[in-house]
Amino acid sequence: MTDRNHPHGAEGGVRAGDTSVRLDPAFKADAPRRYEALRRIGPIHRAKLSSGIDGWLVVDYDLAREALTHPALLKDPSPAAETLESAGYVLNQPGVGLGGQMLEADGKEHTRLRRLVSGAFTPRRTADLAPRIQQIADGLIDAMASRTTGDLVESFTAPLPVTVIAELLGIPEEHRDNFRLWTSDALNLIADSHRSSLASLHGLLSQLIEEKRTHPGDDLISALVAARDDEDGSLTEAELVGTCLLLVVAGHETTVNLLGNAVLALLHDPAQMRLLRRTPDLMPKAVEEFLRYDTSVETTTHRFASQDLELGGRLLPRGSVVVVALSSASRDAPMAAGEDPTVLDVSRPTARHLSFGHGIHHCLGAPLA
Repeated sequence: MTDRNHPHGAEGGVRAGDTSVRLDPAFKADAPRRYEALRRIGPIHRAKLSSGIDGWLVVDYDLAREALTHPALLKDPSPAAETLESAGYVLNQPGVGLGGQMLEADGKEHTRLRRLVSGAFTPRRTADLAPRIQQIADGLIDAMASRTTGDLVESFTAPLPVTVIAELLGIPEEHRDNFRLWTSDALNLIADSHRSSLASLHGLLSQLIEEKRTHPGDDLISALVAARDDEDGSLTEAELVGTCLLLVVAGHETTVNLLGNAVLALLHDPAQMRLLRRTPDLMPKAVEEFLRYDTSVETTTHRFASQDLELGGRLLPRGSVVVVALSSASRDAPMAAGEDPTVLDVSRPTARHLSFGHGIHHCLGAPLA
């Protein structure tokens, strides 16, 4: 693990005297080196977050795990209302979004939503998808092999997860083209069509939920509509739509990133690529190493301090916004003596990482991923 007590300046444009880190494109272009420099200075830093909000950035493994389970760091943004509104955010703004789902819920509400959703997201349903995922992947690869040039993202890493998610949710064939288009645009926050595509996706899922109520099938939307238990009742309409949208967002972009990052890492390290080709049995370890080496999601969503608290030796007042850099924390995870966290090693015995999060918000879809 990195030295937490480095007293001097560090490389990557970060110095101990800096008051704030700016998570802008220049930082992202050199992120591994910048994060390493930050870890040498300390485990937590003031930051201008990618959302444009001033907050705190956690960069090391131990503090990341603490922050992700801290009882006073919640998803409820109300303590930070003044900070958010001054940055142009409107709390409880009506309209289309990802509300009504467990990623943004705390405490009993989160437990209720997760219990209902996990009841539909069974190990059997996940295991049953494996042959079909293999078939989809093989078809995409065969189509690529018939061309002399192509784009990996457009030809494989993007269509694979969106097709799997469409089948998992039970999106009818006649809606698949629109579903793929709207999903792609909805995840592109800088696209002009972002909000309209999100609204269209919201409308499609609402329509399908209503249809599944009267004509259920063997799909996840039908299972979510039917999900209920004696203690928690069932999901509301907003919760059903929000959960389906969460599955689309969480299952699509993360898989695109994982596959693309893995291929890029191997292209940069031909020796590791040759090793993996010679020893395909290493693939399970390699996947964990890809997740550690270059996480699918760089940072978590915002957490908000519900009271004054101390974190990593810094005093954070109530309403402080905290983000965990999962990519930095994963590079800082404990390793055996002599192991180098900065290199890709597909044969690494144990690749600890936080790519799926930690604590109550640990990714429900990790087995499927």
